[in-house]
Amino acid sequence: MGTSQPRAKARKAPRESAFAERFAVFAECLLTGVWIAVASLPVVTYPAAFAAGARHLRRRTTHEAGGWREFTADFRTAVRGGWIAGAVGWAAAAAVWVDVQAVRAGIPGGPLVGAVGLFALIGLAVAGLRAAAVWEPGASWRVLLADAGRRTVLDPAGSFLLVGGLAVVACSAWLVAPLAVPVLGAVAAAAVAVEERHRLR
Repeated sequence: MGTSQPRAKARKAPRESAFAERFAVFAECLLTGVWIAVASLPVVTYPAAFAAGARHLRRRTTHEAGGWREFTADFRTAVRGGWIAGAVGWAAAAAVWVDVQAVRAGIPGGPLVGAVGLFALIGLAVAGLRAAAVWEPGASWRVLLADAGRRTVLDPAGSFLLVGGLAVVACSAWLVAPLAVPVLGAVAAAAVAVEERHRLR
């Protein structure tokens, strides 16, 4: 009889409500956005920052332990090859900026070149997010980006969802710049969800 009471109490232990759990995940996304923003300050480290943030959120959704220390360890590992991807991304952005200047200058064919460049940059950003969402220690960024590029084309629904997330970040930065920082975590969470949806198809 004495041993049955602790078991009964254990069975009656209150579980976290679905609302509380979802709110906790949302709050974790906002905190992760701050971590991603801080880790992205060296400019070329944003792919590694998103990769570490996405891996942290994957741990959170599977109820694994992990916090700032694990995020930092993942970031240090991801940045070894991720900074090259970051530099390529900034080079692509600079090329699109030149295209936009050509459009403003009225150069013949400028609008077409500018539109193509802008769509290519958006596609590259989406592929980068998808690659970061599935990053694991030891993975090659070149392979990750190549595979993510194919998924970006073959899974347009998921890609459009990430474009919407990037648009939210841009609007947040335009209206109230500090809001863009926590929203980065929501974008990382969206990338994780998109990749999980694609995996289960």
